Amino acid sequence: MEQRKCSFCGELLQPGCGSLYAKKDGSTYYFCSSKCENNNKLGRLPRRTVWTEQGRIYLKKQ
Repeated sequence: MEQRKCSFCGELLQPGCGSLYAKKDGSTYYFCSSKCENNNKLGRLPRRTVWTEQGRIYLKKQ
């Protein structure tokens, strides 16, 4: 089974869970929750959000 990561927070998705967003240019985004999906839609950067995987690395919290 293929493991997928959330495109915003970096959390691993369980098979059958989450949502897929496909843009017209063919790029795909996987989201674990509506929280991640809405933050991406608002244009927020994952590295500036404290609770994401990239944010913890960027802000040196991990």
